Amino acid sequence: MSQTRIAFVDLVALLKPIFLRYGTSEEVAQILAINCALCERDGATSHGIFRMRGYVDSLSTGWVDGKAIPVIEDVAPAFLRVDARNGFAQPALAMARDVLVEKTLKNGIALLAIRHSHHLSALWPDLEPFAEQGFLALSMVNSFACTVPHGGHSAVFGTNPIAFAVPTASGTPLVFDMATSSMANGDVQIAARENRLLPEGSGLDDAGLPTQDPKKILNGGALLPFGGHKGSSISMMVELLGAALTGGHYSFEFDWSGHAGAATPHTGQLIILINAKHSGGAPFGHRAEVLVDQMKSAGVTRLPGEHRHRTRLETDRNGIPITPEELAGLSQL
Repeated sequence: MSQTRIAFVDLVALLKPIFLRYGTSEEVAQILAINCALCERDGATSHGIFRMRGYVDSLSTGWVDGKAIPVIEDVAPAFLRVDARNGFAQPALAMARDVLVEKTLKNGIALLAIRHSHHLSALWPDLEPFAEQGFLALSMVNSFACTVPHGGHSAVFGTNPIAFAVPTASGTPLVFDMATSSMANGDVQIAARENRLLPEGSGLDDAGLPTQDPKKILNGGALLPFGGHKGSSISMMVELLGAALTGGHYSFEFDWSGHAGAATPHTGQLIILINAKHSGGAPFGHRAEVLVDQMKSAGVTRLPGEHRHRTRLETDRNGIPITPEELAGLSQL
């Protein structure tokens, strides 16, 4: 497939007018365009340009408010809440970021509970900047009901990703971002588009039978949690922390049936920051490197986040690859 290359700033400039056209504010358009371009730049294509149709459909159907102004609620010395007012989660985080950092520096730890929010991207762009500032960062967000709890017969949980980022002495944060379902829903959609089968144990069809067909999972079926009862328990934790604690909807509680095509889950997000400077013993970043070195000595050749960073170096030099079909799709939007 032929490709062209586009600079990061040019991709942002290409995406931003799309958000504006479908009703976001200038600030929200800028934040979302950068977020989407970051994912595409780092090779996280299931959360990059691929998501633009979902953003557009959610905006054009009125499911999400692209001009919502979040409201910050300072409820305790180390507890910050934000009501996203049916807007996107990233602008809510952007508004609360400085206060969250201030609380973490003052108390050693702080959390941000975002509710009434929509999150359609990866979680690592939310956390990596905090790790670069020297914080340990943990985040989780629930989504729409598409995953069957272990031992169940129908979807209750979302894909319910969880992400974790820490600073290292080398300066490159150690970051993982993973769904607690067998895979991200975006990866299922891409596999369906490309007519690829999924690995065994990925999901069930509409009759509750195991299937590797992504189209059957998407059309009335459901994903399975990773690792059986263990992944299911972690996914349950994400529901409780991402929805119950924040004040957001559980993955099964909102009804978007009147907004055909809407793709953004109306749920909540939790972010926890820890100041690494208060760690005991040697500086945390150096201790993190000890673990990394031991993992490499044990034969590990690819650490979490390394592929994204290698891709980032390549695309920073040569531009972000984009196909004519993708360009045409963006132009149409």
